[in-house]
Amino acid sequence: MKFSQTFIPTLREVPADAVIASHRLMFRSGMARKLANGLFTYLPLGLRAFRKVENIIREEMNAIGSLEIKLSVVAPGELWKESGRWESMGESMLKVKNRTGADLVISPTAEEAVTGIVRDELSSYKQLPISVYQINAKYRDEIRPRYGVMRGREFTMKDAYSYHVDEKSLDETYQKMGTAYRRIFKRCGLAVLPVRADSGAMGGSGSEEFMVESEIGDNTLLLCRECEYAANVEKAGCKPDYEAAGALADAAPLEKIPTPAARTIAELCAFLKTDAKTFIKTLIYRAVNVELDLSDAPGCAFLKRVRLAPEAPAVYAEAFFAACIRGDLDVNEMKLAALLKASEVGLASDADVERLTGAPVGFAGPVGLASLPVVADETTAALNDAVAGALEKDAHYRHVAYGRDFTPWLVADVRTVKAGDRCPACGGELYEKKGNELGHIFKLGYKYTKSMNVRFLDENGASQTPVMGSYGIGVDRTLASIIEEHHDDAGIVWPMSVAPFHVVIVPIKYEGAVKSAADAIAVGLEKSGVEALVDDRNERAGVKFNDADLIGIPFRIVVGEKNLTLEAPSVEVRRRGEPEAKRVPVDAVVQETAGMVFDELMKLG
Repeated sequence: MKFSQTFIPTLREVPADAVIASHRLMFRSGMARKLANGLFTYLPLGLRAFRKVENIIREEMNAIGSLEIKLSVVAPGELWKESGRWESMGESMLKVKNRTGADLVISPTAEEAVTGIVRDELSSYKQLPISVYQINAKYRDEIRPRYGVMRGREFTMKDAYSYHVDEKSLDETYQKMGTAYRRIFKRCGLAVLPVRADSGAMGGSGSEEFMVESEIGDNTLLLCRECEYAANVEKAGCKPDYEAAGALADAAPLEKIPTPAARTIAELCAFLKTDAKTFIKTLIYRAVNVELDLSDAPGCAFLKRVRLAPEAPAVYAEAFFAACIRGDLDVNEMKLAALLKASEVGLASDADVERLTGAPVGFAGPVGLASLPVVADETTAALNDAVAGALEKDAHYRHVAYGRDFTPWLVADVRTVKAGDRCPACGGELYEKKGNELGHIFKLGYKYTKSMNVRFLDENGASQTPVMGSYGIGVDRTLASIIEEHHDDAGIVWPMSVAPFHVVIVPIKYEGAVKSAADAIAVGLEKSGVEALVDDRNERAGVKFNDADLIGIPFRIVVGEKNLTLEAPSVEVRRRGEPEAKRVPVDAVVQETAGMVFDELMKLG
């Protein structure tokens, strides 16, 4: 390939809105251009690298027996209504109507579409397991797209889906996917951190994210200094930092005390001259689309289950809860939402707090709170001499004892873990890193197959519901992350496996003997299976060298008239990122360069 025959519009200036390396370098190297906010176009150079990432993913998916399909990007809204996500996905899902008035979705993911297809074709256990994948465009109407293709509105995802007769079969595929993901990211030259994660809007019983460390990461990761424990803060647990409470018989009697103008933990600590660890902090939350059965929950007798669409599973459209936690800690809203099986959880308004508790914000507490279900963090179970709100203005209780003065409806881990807490696996100290998610694998369970009524006959002829898994990789984000991890001040430093070309040949002047030698080397490399770009432009050598470094092609071969006229004609070969070039005989350069290229490809797997 000749430079003059492709389209690589390199830039010297950094785009004004590009604040991270991958965004800057993808634009400067002529890989991509912005079409609109959150919408990007890959130019020929960028598409070559993009396709290589795609092909690595495709090879590893095929290797574990997943079968490639291609779905329509536009999906019927009826499928999303069946699953219940027509409403719960919120405004990030782009909904449209066609000319007949039918609801359509520009797919943000494809659980519903694939499940609809499987439902129509599945009849017997003999057809299971089924594992399919696609590499296709998705659209999510991000409020604030940023960082170039790292967080665009339209993006390409590898999304795979599997269906099984039982959990054991699902677990086998889940493990295969995890292994394949590790191979994919290794081949792309990325160091990933597999972490435990919350399933979020996808639902299901378990999931694992594959993260890369990043200063601009959207995720906070908790990692152990002593073992391999790693988790997203949304899911992270920690070793208990409290002892079991003493006997209730030894607890002091409950006492109501005036606390004028003291409603925050800090104000109460100062007023009562005590420590935040002796408080029970009570927060009132509003939950949306709650799937958990609330029939025995205090204050929920009036709630009625509804269907957001005729085919959708029944949910409580709105419910309120009190969450209690030790005063020095914070409630993890993602854990709370997962516990309640809610699509969304957020703090209740001041008006709702006063309506539900009878007291202004700051004076809620679990003692005597009959109007709401109380969800207590495990830390509260160790308190039998605590301070808590008394459900009236300017008043608190002290000597509050768990199990004597209040009994929660649910007790669970809803604590936000932070750096310095202890690892739940080994007790080592946890520390924080920022990360970006590249891939996510889910054990979805029966969330979609039950709501969409997928059935098959088992070996005894009984009708059963298959269990499901879902597995995604962001292709654009993976490509951008490779650049984030592999660049220097001069430009991109591509791993060989995803470089748009393996070698760039730079003739000092593309004419005469230099032209003949450069073309012959290119032909030889191409015959050897090495992708070569000849910079045949009528530009100064310095411009060509700078562009070669900016584009990041792994090997540069410089062909100059002076070296060709030596008694032993030679060229200069330089590995991108290394300071010195080495002189290689012209008649050996193809074999030697091809050998180095294939050696690096072998190392990456």
